[in-house]
Amino acid sequence: MKHTLLKLAALAAALTLAAGCAGAPASSGASGAVSGVSGPASGDTGAGGEETPAAPAEYRAMWVSYLEWESFDFSSQEAFAAQADAMMDQCAALGLNTVIAQVRPFADALYDSDLFPWSHLCTGVQGEGPGFDPLAVLVESAHARGLALEAWVNPYRVRLNASRPAGELDAENPALLHPEWVKEVDGGLYFDPSLEAVRQLITEGVLELVRKYEVDGIHFDDYFYPTTDPAFDAAEYEAAASGLSLEEWRRENVNALVRQVYAAIKEEDPTVRFGISPQGNMDNNYNSQYSDVSLWMAEGGYVDYVLPQLYWGYGYTTASGSTRYAFENISAEWAALERAPSVALYLGLGAYRIGDGDGGANADSQSGWQTGHVLADMVEDGRALGADGYVLYRYDFLYKNSAWADLAARELEALTAANEE
Repeated sequence: MKHTLLKLAALAAALTLAAGCAGAPASSGASGAVSGVSGPASGDTGAGGEETPAAPAEYRAMWVSYLEWESFDFSSQEAFAAQADAMMDQCAALGLNTVIAQVRPFADALYDSDLFPWSHLCTGVQGEGPGFDPLAVLVESAHARGLALEAWVNPYRVRLNASRPAGELDAENPALLHPEWVKEVDGGLYFDPSLEAVRQLITEGVLELVRKYEVDGIHFDDYFYPTTDPAFDAAEYEAAASGLSLEEWRRENVNALVRQVYAAIKEEDPTVRFGISPQGNMDNNYNSQYSDVSLWMAEGGYVDYVLPQLYWGYGYTTASGSTRYAFENISAEWAALERAPSVALYLGLGAYRIGDGDGGANADSQSGWQTGHVLADMVEDGRALGADGYVLYRYDFLYKNSAWADLAARELEALTAANEE
C-alpha cells in the first residue's frame, strides 16, 4: 500500500497526544567491546497477569536476516515464494520449529505497512513495493510446514551507515517526516529512545504486525542505544529532570519501551510471544546499550524469552587471558540468572563462526570451529544447563557457505541428529 502524508500526519497527531498525556553496528548484533571482548559484528507473567503463550518443548529456530533477503528474488510473488519454500523446507528438515525473519531492519518494511515505507530490499528503492506482500508469503510458507514465524524488528535503527540501507530514505519515512525524533551517530541514524512519540511509533508498528499477519511472535535484536556519548541526548536528559543518573535514565527509557510493547502485544493477542536477543556480553548490554536484561528475565511483564548471542567457542580466551566468554562459561553464567516462570532462556549460536573461528587468543580459536559438530555440541550442553532452546545465526552460513561448504554440511548433519534425540 502506498503511504500517504495524510496517514502519517494522523499518526503524528496521535503520537503528540500520547506524549502530552504521558507526562514525564553486519549481523544480528551490534559491535561492542568491553575488557577486550568484541561482540558479533553483527506461568506467571507479572503484574499484568496475562496468559503465557504456548512454547514448544524445545525452541529450535533459525535467524533469517536482511542479509539473506539481499539474495532473494523479489521480481514476482512466485519467484519469492519458491525461494521461501525451499528455505522453510530446509529448516523443517533440520528439525527446527521456528523461523525468525527480519521484516523491519531500517525503519522500513518487507510487508504492506501504513507506518513504514517499503524496504529497499524489495525493489532497490525504499518506498517502492514489489507488487506482493513478502511477509504474507513467509507466514503461509512457514505454517504450511508446521513452523512458527516470528517477525524480527529492529526498533530504533533507521540507517546503519552510508551504504545500509542502500540509496536514499523514502520521503515518507517517519525519520524524515519527524527529524526531531532521530539522532545521528557515526554516520548512522537512530530514533531517540527517550521520546514517548518514538516509543508509541514502535509500539504501533508492532501492533500493526500482530493485527495484520498471523505471526507467532515479535522479536527485537540488540540495537538499543547506539552510543554512550553524553551529548547524544543531553538536552532531553536535562529537560526530563528525572533525578536519575544519565545511565539510569537511559535504562529506564529502554525499559519503558519493552514494557509498553509487551503489554500492547498481550492486550491484542496473548498467544503472540515477545522476545529479545541481547548481546552475550552482559556488561555491554547494561553499560553500553542501557538494556537491563537481568531485570527483564527476573520480572514478568517485559518479555516471554531472552535470547543472548553466545557467539564464542569453547575455550575462548581474550588477549588479557580471561575465559569468561568461553561458551562453556558464558552459557552457564546466563543459565544461572534468575528468571521468572514465564520467561524462557534460549541460546543464540554463531553458525557464522564455522571454519573461520572466533578470533580468540586461545590456540584452537579456529580449529575448534572446524570439528563439524561444534553447534550440535553447544545444543547438547545448553540442554544440560536447562536452557529452553537455541537459535542459529544465520541461515546463509549453514546453507550457502561456499567457503566452508563441507564443514557446514557436517554441522547440519550433526544438528539434525541432535534434534532427533
